[in-house]
Amino acid sequence: MTLEQLRIFVAVAEREHLTQAAEALHLTPSAVSSAIRGLEERYGIGLFHRTGRRIELTDTGRAFLPEAIDTLARAESTQLFLREVGELKRGALALSASQTVGGYWLPPILMRFHATYPAIGLQIGSGNTQQVADAVLDGRAELGLIEGEVDHPALSQRIVARDRMFIVAPAGHPLAGKAVEAQDLEKARWVLREPGSGTRSAFTSVIDEAALDIALSLPSNEAVRAAVLAGGVLTAVSEFVVQDDLRAGRLVRIAFDLPERAFRLLRHKERYRSKASLAFEGML
Repeated sequence: MTLEQLRIFVAVAEREHLTQAAEALHLTPSAVSSAIRGLEERYGIGLFHRTGRRIELTDTGRAFLPEAIDTLARAESTQLFLREVGELKRGALALSASQTVGGYWLPPILMRFHATYPAIGLQIGSGNTQQVADAVLDGRAELGLIEGEVDHPALSQRIVARDRMFIVAPAGHPLAGKAVEAQDLEKARWVLREPGSGTRSAFTSVIDEAALDIALSLPSNEAVRAAVLAGGVLTAVSEFVVQDDLRAGRLVRIAFDLPERAFRLLRHKERYRSKASLAFEGML
């Protein structure tokens, strides 16, 4: 059974007239008659009585008519859904972002995307860099945004922004305002993000983690920031996390330069690229 056969059946059933149905459908009467006969022969049923030049529904045809109408309505709804998704008038986009990206850099872009495509639902997950990469690999997120680096052959990576990292301490820390060498950092106490985070990986690619006195490893930027504000320890974080504290004088920057790091967009190389995700990439 095809949707075209159903359309022809409904047109004939509503009019109980082959020629009128054929005209409404822009088909020949023979094509309409053939489609109806094909349905009847395929299922071994009679849908119409043919009495002379007249045609009228059988009891089976009358019972089948609402089913056919419902099926065509559902098919039209499905076609409308696909058209609207293709035109970005409906749909969803699943993203996952590591904490620094998701908490500070990404929200203005999300608001811009929502203003441009208000019908696209955004599903935002978060985690550290490795967790975001896992979400893209598992298909829980179509796109991932991270501040660290991952090495996986199934993931494509594109740099979309750059970030500066600062070593900071509470105001009055002994290293504040001094020229600092690596050995000075090794004598200090530290609070860092958890292993697997991009922030920690970027820092420990420059400073030997084994040489540091790490008092705590904490699972969020805000927890690290609060621990440093409590006094006595250093941390390395994105400038996004501490810029307000630096301006207010609650924290001070330690004079030891760290390299810039990249914010990266991840996607699975082999999965379908939705139009919503392509629009989001274009906005980045």
